[in-house]
Amino acid sequence: MSLWDRLMGEFVDVIEWTADDGRTMVWRFERHGNEIKYGAKLTVRESQAAVFVNEGRIADVFEPGMYMLETNNLPLLSTLQHWDHGFQSPFKAEVYFVSLKRFVNLKWGTKNPIMLRDSEFGPVRLRAFGTYAVRVSDPAKFMTEIVGTEAHFEVGEIADNLRDLIVSRFANALAEANVPALDLARNYDDIGEFLRQRIDPQMQEDYGLELTQLLIENVSFPPEVEKALDKRTEMGVIGDLDRYKHYEAAKSLGVAAANPGAAGAGMGLVLGGALGQGAGGILNTPAPAAGAASGGAAPPPLPGASKPAGKLWHVALNGSPAGPYDEQQVRDAIAAGGVPSDALIWSPGMSEWRPAHEALNLGGSAADSAPPPLPKG
Repeated sequence: MSLWDRLMGEFVDVIEWTADDGRTMVWRFERHGNEIKYGAKLTVRESQAAVFVNEGRIADVFEPGMYMLETNNLPLLSTLQHWDHGFQSPFKAEVYFVSLKRFVNLKWGTKNPIMLRDSEFGPVRLRAFGTYAVRVSDPAKFMTEIVGTEAHFEVGEIADNLRDLIVSRFANALAEANVPALDLARNYDDIGEFLRQRIDPQMQEDYGLELTQLLIENVSFPPEVEKALDKRTEMGVIGDLDRYKHYEAAKSLGVAAANPGAAGAGMGLVLGGALGQGAGGILNTPAPAAGAASGGAAPPPLPGASKPAGKLWHVALNGSPAGPYDEQQVRDAIAAGGVPSDALIWSPGMSEWRPAHEALNLGGSAADSAPPPLPKG
């Protein structure tokens, strides 16, 4: 072996990068004096690019493949080194490997709520968060604009800048999309793609990066607005408020009737006072029986007040009469299971208490105003 061959053997003759940790975007191939053997083998794997830098200037960029480093495939570097054609001495250059794979599951989110004008709610404050993915599309620009001379560059070093860019464009994208706040959830994919298309050109031009994916995971209101929406949803589930109140009152009546310690007057309040009429908040109260006994137990009707239509009924609850109630109230209570169909009821004009399923089909026109005593036993 000649002295020249021994000297050439001291220089690097294999250049490659295999230790990818999943976070590194750029890695510099380290060697003493940056000297590379003429004819050295350069291996650039899939999802990589190799950038040669000479005296601070990008000389050549190699795509995936295997190369023999000679003057004929290093034209720009040969020019910078002032080589004559065929010059076969070792040369100096910095070699940077750039990862071209996609870096996924990067997080973005609004630090502060975004103020928007919604078509349904007016001014609203929204928070949003999601994920995105990027890849290096122009290794030379990425090296020039972002990496510089760093020997080891990870995606976390640029993630904050990319997140701020996304958030700054998010409000504009929502405004241009003109989607009502309540319809955002079903349009996450469309809005995310719209936002990606708006940001990607700027990211490629400024950083040499491609924004390959942008996902919106959630757009949320402030807690106070969410509580109000929950109440609105609850009202929508209830539906017909009047029927709902009748059902709840009848249901409560059945529970109270099963409690031996409950007083008849209390049962009356459950059946009569809890049954609402309309959304205005006016509650039905037990209607006064025609010709009620004197003694000031119940006030007379207000002047001009309309008289209740139909019969009025007293209901036997735990051995005590409660009421009176109109026929529909009693029927609703029976239908809802709050009052058994064989419960004893009485209406003015009847001579005795009768089971509800029978009495509701009976008539009567007598002027009796007070119910007779309940049957013993």
